[in-house]
Amino acid sequence: MFLGDISFYKGDPVSKRDIALTDKLAYYLLKSVNKAIRDYEMIADGDRIAVAVSGGKDSLTLLHLLRLRQRSALEKYETVAVHVVMLKSDGMSCAELDVRSALEAYFDSQRQACTFETVDVGEQADCFRCSYLRRKAMFVAAQRLGCNKVALGHHADDAAQTTLLNLIFHGKVETLSPKRLFFDGQFVLIRPMIYVPEKEIARFARASAFPLEAARCPRSMTSRRMSVKNAIRALEQEYPKVKINLFRAGLRAEATSGLRPRGRRLETAPAQDTTG
Repeated sequence: MFLGDISFYKGDPVSKRDIALTDKLAYYLLKSVNKAIRDYEMIADGDRIAVAVSGGKDSLTLLHLLRLRQRSALEKYETVAVHVVMLKSDGMSCAELDVRSALEAYFDSQRQACTFETVDVGEQADCFRCSYLRRKAMFVAAQRLGCNKVALGHHADDAAQTTLLNLIFHGKVETLSPKRLFFDGQFVLIRPMIYVPEKEIARFARASAFPLEAARCPRSMTSRRMSVKNAIRALEQEYPKVKINLFRAGLRAEATSGLRPRGRRLETAPAQDTTG
């Protein structure tokens, strides 16, 4: 089965019932992940993938699923977990919670190759600059580690929120690209969980007894993204399909710019329901 022979974090007891549920949930999550990987040809034989891991449910779920997939996938690939620590000018972490030591122990228990990158963001860094520096650190680490792919844990809800964010604040229909080339193809950024609703990831994370929390930004609860997330949640009370419609609209816009799912018509991609 999927998780029976993968150890969990030391000190966190997981029952046979929990493992059985996690196996079942992983099976269904991997169906959506494999579909995205096939549709956008995200992974190829011989890839070495730098997986961005914050310590939260999304990134840890992505890492688990990519590891589980290695057992049956036709492509042979490697994963390296990359955690980026954002530091203020005084050398203290920008995040409310420093998860480095916990992640080190967790990766060790999983026998997972990993690296930790530190970035000085100074004082009062805005969301754009922070995101830019974090992404830059990921690419620098990927180059040093010999990785040709960078995997991020964004999911379908993130894509829907990004579509509305760009429409409201930038006047354009654009979302998170499932796959994008950087630096003339030297690196390929992939989002294997782009078809997966957040609620399914949350359920899997609970069943897996992940011991960590993301190193949350202190501004996360007052950001534009949080405002849009709350707005979508409110709209769903009256219009249940608002999230999936935003998701599909964003991916259709991506398709018109040249990134089409392999072998699928624009108007039918994707079919994954992301309501709820």
